[in-house]
Amino acid sequence: MKKNIALVTGGFSGEAVISYKSAVTIDNNLDREKFNVYKIDVRPEGWFYESGKDEKPQINKNDFSLQLNNEKVKFDAVFIGMHGTPGEDGKLQGYFDTLNIPYTSCNAATSALTFNKRFTVAVAAFSGIQVAKSEVLIKNNFHNPDEVASKLKFPVFVKPNNGGSSIGMSKVHRASDEFGIAVEKAFKEDDQVLIEEFIEGREFTAGVFKTKGNIIVLPITEVISKKDFFDYEAKYEGASTEITPAEIDEVIADKVRDAAKTIYQVFNCRGVVRIDFIYNEETKQPFMLEINTIPGQSEASIVPQQVRVMGWSLKEFYTKLIEEVLIG
Repeated sequence: MKKNIALVTGGFSGEAVISYKSAVTIDNNLDREKFNVYKIDVRPEGWFYESGKDEKPQINKNDFSLQLNNEKVKFDAVFIGMHGTPGEDGKLQGYFDTLNIPYTSCNAATSALTFNKRFTVAVAAFSGIQVAKSEVLIKNNFHNPDEVASKLKFPVFVKPNNGGSSIGMSKVHRASDEFGIAVEKAFKEDDQVLIEEFIEGREFTAGVFKTKGNIIVLPITEVISKKDFFDYEAKYEGASTEITPAEIDEVIADKVRDAAKTIYQVFNCRGVVRIDFIYNEETKQPFMLEINTIPGQSEASIVPQQVRVMGWSLKEFYTKLIEEVLIG
């Protein structure tokens, strides 16, 4: 008997536009021979079933069910295809936990932790994972950004502490008015701002997932931005070159893969995540930049690229992710 799968997309932040792109790819590649798929659009004004018809039935939030043709549809699992809040920061995960509905992502605690960049690098550093030196600013609780700047070596990245997709992020080359402008830009997106030292090196990213108890690292991608750094335009508007598999020495590849597996375990990750690194030639170590617990799944996104290079179809890959939570 086919399992009922809710594909949840949308969201309450500016990242919703990316969620819809990911949901198209996921929807097109879920195996209809194994699953009944219901796309659920979560918006501030309501949670709706996208039936492809004019009517858009609402989800009953009391038990996350759907009333269709006088029948109640309940879901065996949820495929979360939502970037930003509430799908990437642990809120939806906590809701599904209370209803005992399994889902294809990290749990509520891990999602909330990794959504906060400062907490993420603090836990990583405590666990012996290489990360850049950083400071955090809290809105209405600091007076002089120059004081923070004096503690770090420039250039630095200035970015909202919560969120993803590089929205509100800037690279600042020296302590000047440019730094204050970058801080103000980041504060428009969040009430906490992370200031992080720039690490020289090549940028790599790797998708990581677990199936049948085995942690698998997808083929590594090297990201070469046509801009000064991998910002929103570079990520989503073609201003970057992504080479999959990365053309790197196997010794470097092993270090990145080992770090990716360690991070997946330390943060108790589930489902597929994407971990970004800078490999520094001077120290000969990969430095963790970020953990993306709901990585992009559009046709041009990095994880789908890596899955295809590994020799799998997206249909096979998404089936593995769903089967893992149904078994678990």
